[in-house]
Amino acid sequence: MSALRRAWEKEHGKGSVVGLAPSAVAAQVLADDLGIRCENTAKWWQNHLVHGEDFRAGQLVIIDEASLAGTLSLDRITHLAERAGAKVLLVGDFAQLQSVDAGGAFGLLVGDRDDAPELVDVHRFTNAWEKTASLALRHGRTQVIDTYLDHDRVRDGDAEAMTDAAYTAWRADRDQGLVSVLVAETRDDVTALNQRARADLILDGTLKPGREVELNDGAIAGVGDTIITRRNDRRLRNEKTWVRNGDAWTITGVRDDGSVTIRPIGRRFGGSIVLPASYVSDHVDLGYAVTAHRVQGVTVDTAHVLVEPTTTRENFYVAMTRGKHANQAYVVLDRPDDAHAEPHPGDTPDATGRSVLYGVLQHVGAELSAHETITAEHAHWGSIAQLAAEYETIAAAAQHDRWATLIRDSGLSEEQANTVIESDAFGALTAELRRAEANNHDLGRLLPRLVAARGFDDADDIASVLHYRVARSTARPAGSGRTRKAPRLIAGLIPHAGGSMPEDMRQALDERRELIEQRADVVLGIALDEKATWTKALGTPPGDPRKALSWRRHARTVAAYRDRYGITDDTPLGTADATTAQKIDAARARSALERAGDITRGSSARAERKVMRREQGRAL
Repeated sequence: MSALRRAWEKEHGKGSVVGLAPSAVAAQVLADDLGIRCENTAKWWQNHLVHGEDFRAGQLVIIDEASLAGTLSLDRITHLAERAGAKVLLVGDFAQLQSVDAGGAFGLLVGDRDDAPELVDVHRFTNAWEKTASLALRHGRTQVIDTYLDHDRVRDGDAEAMTDAAYTAWRADRDQGLVSVLVAETRDDVTALNQRARADLILDGTLKPGREVELNDGAIAGVGDTIITRRNDRRLRNEKTWVRNGDAWTITGVRDDGSVTIRPIGRRFGGSIVLPASYVSDHVDLGYAVTAHRVQGVTVDTAHVLVEPTTTRENFYVAMTRGKHANQAYVVLDRPDDAHAEPHPGDTPDATGRSVLYGVLQHVGAELSAHETITAEHAHWGSIAQLAAEYETIAAAAQHDRWATLIRDSGLSEEQANTVIESDAFGALTAELRRAEANNHDLGRLLPRLVAARGFDDADDIASVLHYRVARSTARPAGSGRTRKAPRLIAGLIPHAGGSMPEDMRQALDERRELIEQRADVVLGIALDEKATWTKALGTPPGDPRKALSWRRHARTVAAYRDRYGITDDTPLGTADATTAQKIDAARARSALERAGDITRGSSARAERKVMRREQGRAL
């Protein structure tokens, strides 16, 4: 940054570089880098309104940590710069934490422009593998979870155990003289960890009992404690700096009136500032544990991160890239995620650290711009995930009476049949019946056999028992050898709903079937055109038209699977099968992937044999 300033000023004169950032702390970091006075965007705008501060032609306006800047703020500043003839340079990481105001502009600009320069060399980490892994985290590539697992950077367990493990490891690093950060997802966890840290520091003699003050979150602090100020106040200052939101300090004195004397972390002498009692009680927290928002832009030796199912990709990425030497995740398994609109891997009773992290990387918390929101909504409502859900909902309603009749004619008593139809498991049973029928099983003959196979006297839920029996006996398509017919699946995944039903429902199902097939074609086409990494596993489309058609059908199934389950990995099928339904679809997609590869390899082998025969002919 300093070199950039010098180069620009050499061409345009002293004072031709303006440094801005969304927060006062970020502005100070930028000032240290540039070697000039910098300001936060809100204060600069206030100065513009009150004092007429403005840009001039030829100036370079650098806005650092641009992902944290609100859209309105960026719009105001860029408009003024354009009017004055100044150039605006946005610097930041669109994958990091976003503005608390309406945001998304920086990410939109980066995504929509093909000339946005991007740094790809990471210099922070001492471990080479972590440099590559951090970039994968940034883009939410779920296969990177295995990399962190392989390097023992992930632990999992219940909330109490993980909180204790993270704290213990952080304390051990701190005792060894390392600069370490302890990151938690919630303010409650941060408060609890801060109070525990302070209690331990008193017990081991690091902190001496004495006069204390109560802080914003109800915690107590005294001389020697590390605190964080939560509000900008330029009136509270020393000869070099002033109190900023997010700054860390050490308390050096507590006064009778509740005010405290503080000094910047790491300084042994000088630089003292007095915080009034009102500021202390309203805007000061202990600073041993922090949230991800407080560590963005910070570099330390090690980081210990408590991860919840509610954690977003951005929070996880920021927290897990602070440590130069090590970044350790402690994944909480026993807290449900009510923030997700739909279930994800972390919500299952048998969740693991791997499955929770898979959900975290799928949980994008960044705010989208209005344009991106519209695009995302179109993509969502046109996705196979949405269309398949609509298809299955309509199919369940359209086939309800048919399945009810089948149940009543299966050999169950009237009471048993009514119990099945009224059961909460009836929906799952009918979905399994539709899947079995798509596999060409004759349910009119099969279901009575399954009912007669064994009684239901000891069954808690007859519908669940029938579901199990149907699933087990129809796992494979009906028939064998040449008599076996291909399953009737939409895009190779979704069982076709057949049989008699109202005409309007049949039309609705047909419309969604066509949309699903079209969507799968589009997703595959885009992936092939862009040469997406995952398509390499499909092989090259064969030259023979018939084989090419078969290859594309199998490839489309893989594309449909990725679209249905939001797979963004470079691997074709991703790394986690969260539900039974997804496991079934994953097996179908895996089979399609293998068949596409077989077609490619078969065509290649035949082509090689033809070449060999031609060469042999020439030799003769």
